[in-house]
Amino acid sequence: MSERVLIPRNRGFLFLDAHPAGCERLVADMWRACPDSADVPEGAGPVALVIGSSAGYGLAATIAGLKRAGIRGVMVSFEKAPTARRTATAGWYRTAATADIARAAGRDLVFLNGDAFSDRMKDQVADLIEDRFGGRLDYLVYSVAAPRRTDPCTGTTYASALKPIGRANRTKTLVFDDQGVPEVREVETGPAEGDDVEQTVAVMGGADWERWIDHLTGRGLLGDGFTTAALSYIGSPLTAAIYRQGTIGAAKAHLEATARSLDERLAKTVGGRAVTSVNGAAVTQSSTAIPGIALYTGLLRGVLGEDLVPPVRQLASLWDQLTGAAPLALDDEGRVRLDTWELTDDVQAAVAARWEDATTDTIAGLADLDWFHAEVRRLYGFSVPGIDYTAPVTTDVPWPTPTA
Repeated sequence: MSERVLIPRNRGFLFLDAHPAGCERLVADMWRACPDSADVPEGAGPVALVIGSSAGYGLAATIAGLKRAGIRGVMVSFEKAPTARRTATAGWYRTAATADIARAAGRDLVFLNGDAFSDRMKDQVADLIEDRFGGRLDYLVYSVAAPRRTDPCTGTTYASALKPIGRANRTKTLVFDDQGVPEVREVETGPAEGDDVEQTVAVMGGADWERWIDHLTGRGLLGDGFTTAALSYIGSPLTAAIYRQGTIGAAKAHLEATARSLDERLAKTVGGRAVTSVNGAAVTQSSTAIPGIALYTGLLRGVLGEDLVPPVRQLASLWDQLTGAAPLALDDEGRVRLDTWELTDDVQAAVAARWEDATTDTIAGLADLDWFHAEVRRLYGFSVPGIDYTAPVTTDVPWPTPTA
């Protein structure tokens, strides 16, 4: 077993290593933060498939599904194992920790590591549902954020782009230097060109979600009342040009159109439904890559403080709605809205005022920088309270294998 003292090394918001003990504690903290639910007898919970289960809202969906709904089933993610030079990815360690929690809770979860876009993974999941979980799937949560996707039908690889549509966008953004000193900069992102929009839609739209439904339908695995949700984001007018009105927004619009089509189809075939779930802002490995999002999230936390709703509590609400423990509350577009706390007029006006005033000299008094900087580090298992970062830690953690 390899033991090392791990020192965080990063390039901007990207860290080169992850801390296993910090990732484990982070998952345990999420478990404690998720509200309890009525006890579900062991082996009696619904069968669920979470695609993208190791990070961000997908991880929150897994933790909340375990605690609120007593789910069992299959969790899919794509993570890298530890090597002699590098630790595993943070999602690898978070998955191992989640498997321990599921085991302690008496829930049968199988964790698969591989390309969710591939038909091979779809076959593997379908085989498990058929052989291990009685051939009936009750829920599918889709939460995939990937830079590229290879279409298994054509072999074509598509690459997503973070660009505005129509014209260049200039926005403020937040960065930290190697010592953690914040700076507010203005950055300009050129407009989408060529097939940037189509490529981004092919990666981040609803095509793969629909292929999962097609594949599972073809195997006869959708239970009566089967329900599926794809996780999405709309966000603030402050970030709309690069997000909702940009190439990513085009992909999200395609995702929502896919939901409407799937909803109509599932209602006819299994009495089921499909929705998109619009989540609130959070610090994730995906969101920190989008210009302006870091600054916006830090300012939002500065306005809301502890009233900023963490992902695991948002996803607890989603599971309550999907399972019928709470009414399914949809907007006019048929979307579950978990972001209403963020997008009130008062909150957005307060954030917009701080955004206008934000400079390198003023940012410390406007945004919760300590919280934001620590949240970024916690994505990789660093800055987690209760962890002794001077002690050696085992980095060679195995991928969880299912019990017999």
